[in-house]
Amino acid sequence: MSEPAFELEDVWFAYGEVPVLEGVSLAVEPNDYLAVLGPNGSGKTTLVKLLLGLLRPARGRVQVLGTDPVRARGRVGYVPQRTSFDLDFPIRVADVVRMGRLSRAGLGRRLGAADRAAVDRALATVELTALANRPIGALSGGQLQRVLIARALALEPELLLLDEPTASLDERIGSSVWELLQSLSERLTVVVISHDIGAISRHVRTVACLNRRLHAHPSRELTPEILEATYGCPIDLIAHGHPHRVLPPHEHGGGKG
Repeated sequence: MSEPAFELEDVWFAYGEVPVLEGVSLAVEPNDYLAVLGPNGSGKTTLVKLLLGLLRPARGRVQVLGTDPVRARGRVGYVPQRTSFDLDFPIRVADVVRMGRLSRAGLGRRLGAADRAAVDRALATVELTALANRPIGALSGGQLQRVLIARALALEPELLLLDEPTASLDERIGSSVWELLQSLSERLTVVVISHDIGAISRHVRTVACLNRRLHAHPSRELTPEILEATYGCPIDLIAHGHPHRVLPPHEHGGGKG
C-alpha cells in the first residue's frame, strides 16, 4: 500500500481550557479529493494548522507526506480564505504567483529558469496565462481565487490545503473552482475546508465531518444522520447537489476552530 498523504492518530488539542479536537484519527491516501465539513468552531482551521506545522497536538501524532509537518512544508501548498487586496496596489498577477515559489527559491535569491517555468505552469493550470500582466485589483472574484490557487501550485506541492475556496463566489464561479480542484486531484492530494454541502455532494471523493471529534466517510454521500451528528442539530438534505436547510430551532456552542 502507498504511504498516506497525511495521517492523524488520536490527536487532541485545546486552546487553554477550551477543547477543540478530541481523539481525531484520519489517514488520507495520495490523490484523494477530501472535504472537511463542520460548523464554525468545530476545529477545522486548527486541523489545517496542525497539518502545516503551525500548531503541535497536546496528544497524538501528526505526519504529513511521511514526515513531521514542519519538514513537509516545502511540499504542501496552502490557499487561505480569499485575501483582500488594495485595488490600487501596483502588483500584477504573475508577481503574486511568484510569491508561492519563495519557499523553494529562498528569500533574497533571484528566481531561476526552473522557478519561472513553475510559475508559468501554475498560471496555465488555472487558465490565467493571458492575464499574467494584469493588475491584481482588476480581477473578478473568481479570477482572484484562481490566482491564489496558482500561487500555491507554483510551489509544486504534493498536498494542497484550501480554506473555504468558494466563499463569496456565486454558484457558477464557485462550481468552476470545484471542477479545477477535481482536475488537480488527479496528480496531487487536495483537501478543502468548506461549508458548501451542495458542492461536496457533486465534486469531492471523500468527506470528513468534524466537530471536535471526526467522522470520516469513504465516499461523498452525506445522510441527515451524519450531518446531525456533526452540526449538533437536525439537518435536511433537500436534494442531491443542493444546499441544506436546518430544521427545528437549535443552539450552537461557540469556540475557536
